[in-house]
Amino acid sequence: MTQLPGPLVSADWLASHLDSVILADVRWNISVGPQPDEHAAGHLPGAVFVDLDADLSAPAGAAGRHPLPTPTAFADARGRLGFDGRPVVAYDAANGAIAARLWWMLDSIGLEAAVLDGGLAAWTGPLETGAVVPTPVDVEVVPWPADRFVGVEDVLGAIAAGATHLDARSAERFAGVDNPIDVRPGHIPGSFSRPWQDNLDEDGRFRPGEELEAELGPAVHPDLVASCGSGVTGCHTLLAARLAGHEGGRLYTGSWSEWSRDDARPVATDGG
Repeated sequence: MTQLPGPLVSADWLASHLDSVILADVRWNISVGPQPDEHAAGHLPGAVFVDLDADLSAPAGAAGRHPLPTPTAFADARGRLGFDGRPVVAYDAANGAIAARLWWMLDSIGLEAAVLDGGLAAWTGPLETGAVVPTPVDVEVVPWPADRFVGVEDVLGAIAAGATHLDARSAERFAGVDNPIDVRPGHIPGSFSRPWQDNLDEDGRFRPGEELEAELGPAVHPDLVASCGSGVTGCHTLLAARLAGHEGGRLYTGSWSEWSRDDARPVATDGG
């Protein structure tokens, strides 16, 4: 079986290994949600469409906009999507901001996965049109490992214990500027702003690991917690940390969309 070169693959590498990986199109936009029509209009050869809302999340509610699905629900989705044990390469049209969620979920349960560096824009080969109908397979239900995720009740305790908590939202949302996305403006006290776009170069590809390591500094050890608006782009932070040499890291899945729903939870609007 083909082994991925790491959690990030180039378009050139992918072009030479199309037959030995499963391609997952995870296009999603905060304004319209999942984008199956964009997938049907043109996708990488053989790529199946993965619905962030339905396949990679539980229904939105008190736990946020994109709560973690149950292990059984995620296994059902993997089986329905035809994830048959081959490595999965996820891509989107947002420089990995959405695809990283699928990478993190698969990596967390010990399955080989990667993100296409640069996403759809990096692909120079042919595209296919129409919907791809995957062949369902039987897959094993794998529990979510406790050391890869943080629940709402543990967030402040992790910070107090020394974890570096990075918030991948924009600096404006972190600072508390009113916006149409967040229920309440601000951020979790003790967290730091690290917009996910800071992980990328001017071409929309991930910056070299040594640059990310130098910039992230102590954030990549010994305990990193990442959050964002709803537990999606925080995975981009965790992917950057992996490229910087950090093998651990935890995701606060509910992120700000969960935290901000309860007025009893403290909110900060300063710089950190």
